[in-house]
Amino acid sequence: MPPTAMPFTLFTKPWPGKSLGELAGFVKNLGFDGVELPVRPGFQVPPEAVTKGLPQAARIFADAGLTIGSIAGPTDEVTFAACAEARIPVIRIMAPIPPGVTYLAAIEDYQRQWDLLVPLARKHGVAVGVQNHNGRYLANAMQLRHAIGKYDPRHICAIWDPAHNALEGEQLDLALDTIWSHLRIVNFKNAFWKLTSPPEAPEAQWDVFWTTGPRGRANWRCTAGELIQRHFSGDICFSAEYTDHARVDTLIAADIRFARSLFSPRNQE
Repeated sequence: MPPTAMPFTLFTKPWPGKSLGELAGFVKNLGFDGVELPVRPGFQVPPEAVTKGLPQAARIFADAGLTIGSIAGPTDEVTFAACAEARIPVIRIMAPIPPGVTYLAAIEDYQRQWDLLVPLARKHGVAVGVQNHNGRYLANAMQLRHAIGKYDPRHICAIWDPAHNALEGEQLDLALDTIWSHLRIVNFKNAFWKLTSPPEAPEAQWDVFWTTGPRGRANWRCTAGELIQRHFSGDICFSAEYTDHARVDTLIAADIRFARSLFSPRNQE
């Protein structure tokens, strides 16, 4: 299947047990253009093996016609250098706000950390991508822009997650307006708030239910339309996050087919 103008990548976290070769074949058969690779303990390339592991992984994926569009991993210089050698342009991170720490204090602390990463990003040509996440994190586009807006997006960029954004209640097009100048990757997954207490319980209890693309609060059709209209050319990264863990292979296959239909050439005329 030919790649879109926006490459479709798959975060391979649900498949730690596959070898790199098996993973490449699996991702290719699903219809993706590349991957976001977790560089974490227990995965195909653990942090202590990045120097040799990431270039090797890049070669294996390239042999299958795939790219590594980003990694989710540490931001030490060894990892920056390995990403540069493997031509991986982005290291994805998130920014949790610890209990007892105020939002503004957390922003100041993160900016001190990111100030130290800018020289590494400049030296190696690898950006740090900060992703929003619902809850006690930088949770939506406005907070993300507030935190990273002072940086050159070649060094510190935004990875916007519409599902987490929708859980926190921010209008889609306005969110894109807010983060557009720094946007590098858009995550595709979906979710809704599910009532977990009885309807007439004294206090309502809610939990997040991770579902397929057409069924969550983040409207994939509208998101695709906005990205096409704005001529976005970065990666669309599918997180393959589902509450029904046992059906992840089936659900991600359905989601990539649905997304391909939304980004089809007839929608880009």
